Amino acid sequence: MKVAVVGASGYGGVELIRLIEQHPSFELRAVFSSSQPGHLLRSVYPHLDSSLVFKEMSVEDLSEADIELVFFATPPSVSSHWVPSLIEQGKCVIDLSGDFRLSNPNTYKSWYQKPAAPTKYLNQAVYGLSEWFQQEIAISPLISNPGCYPTATLLALIPLLQEKIIDPSSILIDAKSGVTGAGRSANQAMLFSEVNENIRPYKVDGHQHIPEIEQFASLFAQTEIKVSFVPQLVPMSRGILVTIFAGNVNNYTNEDLYDLYHSTYENTSFVRVRGRQWPETKFVQGSNYCDLGFYSDKRTGRIIILSAIDNLMKGAAGQAIQNANIRFGIPETSGLLFPALYP
Repeated sequence: MKVAVVGASGYGGVELIRLIEQHPSFELRAVFSSSQPGHLLRSVYPHLDSSLVFKEMSVEDLSEADIELVFFATPPSVSSHWVPSLIEQGKCVIDLSGDFRLSNPNTYKSWYQKPAAPTKYLNQAVYGLSEWFQQEIAISPLISNPGCYPTATLLALIPLLQEKIIDPSSILIDAKSGVTGAGRSANQAMLFSEVNENIRPYKVDGHQHIPEIEQFASLFAQTEIKVSFVPQLVPMSRGILVTIFAGNVNNYTNEDLYDLYHSTYENTSFVRVRGRQWPETKFVQGSNYCDLGFYSDKRTGRIIILSAIDNLMKGAAGQAIQNANIRFGIPETSGLLFPALYP
């Protein structure tokens, strides 16, 4: 299958390229970048031995190349400009940006400070949380890949919300991420001396992933959910560790929690239930796995859930490939079934 990547020079885009190049069913035919047009892919990223040349985005190029699947790994409000014409041409699109995640266009405008995508295509888009929307993903021409923080958070929360085990008004989320989550653009705040030996809270007053978490948490809880969410930047390249605190309204024990998570995810390929072996980012680095751990704290009456992912893999490119596999009837693990990098 012939595929293209738009936004191919960023961290998410180059991770997609790495995965596509080793995928048995995909052939990378075109890479598009607004910042690197005319440059050889291997000159920008020498670890990828590819003779492809970055191009400026062009619907004509995509049409002429007979490409069936297009990945967008672009900043906000870019894919919403191009996707409608591609969908009308009969192509499948998997969008790693936030442009099609939020069902309410006014919510998108408020949180992203950008124009929303056309309502017609917002309604067509399927949320690509692979473990929970497989049937919808399998038939959709437009898949909206979840954000990195929402992926880690929702995989941990949904089983508890579905079974009404936690107080939905009590959810607190502490989230730590490596610096690749901030992208590849030059930024003084991302310099080594600024990041090293430092933990920096950011967007405490409102991260754009909050409405995404709340929208889909509310869907599964069948009631409106509001969360407190505090992201922090930590001095490592990749990885996310989310710690969630919520009131335990049904007196669930650790054994009850293990049974719940195990029965929920036992037939999935990339969610690993660790129980009391606490998840660490090192255990998922470079892989498409999400590791979950939990603890029922009888002293405080709270449940604590930990979720670890690689933000560039399960939080971006890896889940995008997983969704592409589901969409085209390819084994879900194809091109993804490899362990984490360790140490």
